[in-house]
Amino acid sequence: MNSKVQAVLFDVDGTLADTERDGHRLAFNAAFEELGLDWNWGVALYGELLAITGGKERIRHYMENHTPAELGRSGLDGWIAGLHKVKTKHYVSLLESGGIPLRPGVARLIRHLRDANIKIAIATTTTPENVTALLKSTLGEDSPGWFEVIGAGDIVRGKKPEPDIYHWVLDQLGLPAQQCIAIEDSENGLRASLGAGLDTVITVSDYTRSQDFSGAALVLSDLGEPTQPFAVLEGNVPHSGWVDTELLLTLKDESAGSCGIYLSEKAVR
Repeated sequence: MNSKVQAVLFDVDGTLADTERDGHRLAFNAAFEELGLDWNWGVALYGELLAITGGKERIRHYMENHTPAELGRSGLDGWIAGLHKVKTKHYVSLLESGGIPLRPGVARLIRHLRDANIKIAIATTTTPENVTALLKSTLGEDSPGWFEVIGAGDIVRGKKPEPDIYHWVLDQLGLPAQQCIAIEDSENGLRASLGAGLDTVITVSDYTRSQDFSGAALVLSDLGEPTQPFAVLEGNVPHSGWVDTELLLTLKDESAGSCGIYLSEKAVR
């Protein structure tokens, strides 16, 4: 099968932008305050909660482990959904204020992919509203339309590390995993993309740099810029210090032609 890259599938939180610590966490705390809850998710606690993917799932997990008495609320599922909706409002407001920039190399790579007629897609567990707000605030009002598919939120039952969202996006694209590459920042994301058969490039974030990335094609500090090259944490990079279409095509060719010897054999610990 032709292994040329036909599409690149991007995760959002931690991958397109460092949204977790100074974005989602602050929005959760603002929602708690608005609803009169005495909860506060500090930096370290939020790092632990990120092991649970999905905002509503994260709220429930916190309640189960820190405020179990709250689980007796009437209509708990609806209450959690309402709390999460308030959180999304605060998060979107933060994005619209320009408070969260894209990570190095993201805008450049997206432009290169579009110029090369390589499809781009989103595969994330965050809500569609969050995705749209981030794209519009950083890439412009029309940018959501650049993406062939946006898979987000509760569109599939299983959240990462389950591969459901990647299977859904690949199905919508009408492409096999062998012709696509995923870009992720977390171990949960990597497990999901690998589960769908995707070669995956990891760009670590503050919360994920010590996670296990066994099986990733490359583990990098970020996507890099000509004026700010990436640091290679695992894997072999044939050229340059920034991810571009040429590097991705080389990655895919090497992976297919060598039965995976290009893949990283060690984890970032």
